[in-house]
Amino acid sequence: MFNDPNDGSRLVPYPSGALVPERDLGKTPILEVRHLGIDFGGLTAVDDFSLTIGRTEIAGLIGPNGAGKTTVFNLLTNVYQPTRGDILLDGYSTAGKTTAQVNRMGIARTFQNIRLFDKMSVIDNVKVGLNSSTKESFLACMTHLFGYRKAEKLAQEEAMRLLDFMHMTDVAYDEAGSLPYGAQRRLEIVRALATKPGILLLDEPAAGMNPSETAELMENIRKIRDTFQIAVMLIEHDMNLVMGICEGICVLNYGKVIAKGAPEDIKSNPVVIEAYLGKKKEA
Repeated sequence: MFNDPNDGSRLVPYPSGALVPERDLGKTPILEVRHLGIDFGGLTAVDDFSLTIGRTEIAGLIGPNGAGKTTVFNLLTNVYQPTRGDILLDGYSTAGKTTAQVNRMGIARTFQNIRLFDKMSVIDNVKVGLNSSTKESFLACMTHLFGYRKAEKLAQEEAMRLLDFMHMTDVAYDEAGSLPYGAQRRLEIVRALATKPGILLLDEPAAGMNPSETAELMENIRKIRDTFQIAVMLIEHDMNLVMGICEGICVLNYGKVIAKGAPEDIKSNPVVIEAYLGKKKEA
């Protein structure tokens, strides 16, 4: 089921020609990527990748295995430094920034393989995400001065608020590693939200989930967008999820963009179908 165009999800062109949801028109895009590329030795992994994401867009990045999707996420978060091209986050270049600096600029992500602090409590995992916005000095942290205690109290309250948002307050003091798989996925999203991003990158969030968990994930992604008024971009192989929730979709193959557009356009695009299914042999 595709998005309802009456809710502002219909894609319309910016003056640059990039497509964004109608409700985001006239606002600075949260993410602009221009002619991005990276080479590993003599191999070009991503080439001439350009994309614009509206401020409240739910976007999909899809393609066959090995197409370069996770490499793009690593470039967007400066895990990899691009060989060429530009990345603008909320209008500001991320060139030369560390991964932590890019996170503070407003981009957060989850990973294909869950990366939690297994032996820490659920709530402490969320506080790790909140740490980037804590401004108390090292001296205050060491001596537990009033300012630090106040910040710790606020962090506790904010962490519980975020856990409540994802219906996880009942496991706040459980070890993160003891949670069922789906709950660990939700916790990773909560921790990313704790950094207060302008755009949230989800790398295969439905991997390993059963149909009911995937349906819940779809509902949660919409809720995240609507509640926090942020953009969400996901890499995903579950086409029912992608087509049901994404407003704009970008398709990669061999590190190059082969199609962009709304779900209904991507679904019927012969170049996309060929990339996934292979070219039909002539009789």
